[in-house]
Amino acid sequence: MLVIKNGYIIENNNLVKKDILVIDGKIASIEDSFEGDYEVLDVEGCLIIPGAVDVHVHLREPGYEKKETVLTGTRSASKGGVTCIMPMPNLNPCPDNKEALLKQLEIIKKDSCVKAYPYASLSVGEGDQVLSDIENMHELVSAITDDGRGVNNLELLEKAMILAKKYDLVIASHAEDNYYKTSPEGEYIAVRREIELAKKIGCRYHFCHMSTKESFDAIRKARKEGYTNITCEVTPHHLVLNKDMIIDANWKMNPPLRSEEERLETINALIDGTAQVIASDHAPHTEEEKLKAYDESPNGIIGLETMIPIIYTELVMKKKISLDKFLDVMVYNPIKIFHLPKHGMYVGSPCDLAILDIKNPHTYTKEEILSKGKNSPFIGRTYYGFTKYTLIDGKIIYKA
Repeated sequence: MLVIKNGYIIENNNLVKKDILVIDGKIASIEDSFEGDYEVLDVEGCLIIPGAVDVHVHLREPGYEKKETVLTGTRSASKGGVTCIMPMPNLNPCPDNKEALLKQLEIIKKDSCVKAYPYASLSVGEGDQVLSDIENMHELVSAITDDGRGVNNLELLEKAMILAKKYDLVIASHAEDNYYKTSPEGEYIAVRREIELAKKIGCRYHFCHMSTKESFDAIRKARKEGYTNITCEVTPHHLVLNKDMIIDANWKMNPPLRSEEERLETINALIDGTAQVIASDHAPHTEEEKLKAYDESPNGIIGLETMIPIIYTELVMKKKISLDKFLDVMVYNPIKIFHLPKHGMYVGSPCDLAILDIKNPHTYTKEEILSKGKNSPFIGRTYYGFTKYTLIDGKIIYKA
């Protein structure tokens, strides 16, 4: 039995001091105080939240272990207070068939420090030509995607939507038109046509890393029309950075950083509920790759370790979103949208918690990074809310 003492939890938009009793890996009780012969974890002044859920993570294994492995990527997640992740399928072999998916699941079972629920790919090799073997994989996943590439073969996409609806899967879209590519038009043109197809088929459809006003307007309109199965996420980097800040290839990602006006629209979409989820799009690359010239370097930045502190510091502390909203977009909404196993701050929940230092600012350094990738534009920046402890099923898996 463990008692987590002297921390604060979020109740009705307020920080309330509570002790948490943990028995057999679950939250057994939440009270003002516990006395007795318990193992004690004193977290004086810290904020205790349910572990974050990140539905957009690249672990690179199997196939690209120089960039990241399941072990290093999930250690990075634990450092960031993220207890549940959804790894993307741009791997080798690509999980476009049951055998390849089972290989990935074996590695996750052996090496993952956190709870991981991988995507299957939508098309074979993410090639946008042949449908993946969804019929034989649907029981092993909750979602399919060709993230990293836009699906421009609309006939193929419609077939995937029909199967997604049949098996109650989410399709996660990297919305990008092949002609306009990474320009704003490339995103919102693809969003508009995919919305029309999703409305026609009626499947659960989730847009990854949205970044333009026109995209948000289209999603906002569809949801107001009653198509609440259409959802979207935004990233910390699109919420707090803009293209005028770019220094080097560690600031390069897809979608790219947009204008300051688009950044403000991204915040507005989060505030008004058009965007229901914040996800890191954690995308590690080798230092050698990211030292190349900007145009020659691959897209992607790491983000698992900085997601919570960025959002807490830049949005919660600055009163742009409430404490309750913070929990919704980081924990509860992704669980609901992707039908993931539930956890939260309630009796009976798995004790999957992140304990955050909200009183002391911390400057993020390259040396502390647990990911193999060091490609972060946030190195050298100072935030509140870095993780002090992370627990899964009542066991401490990370300690600062």
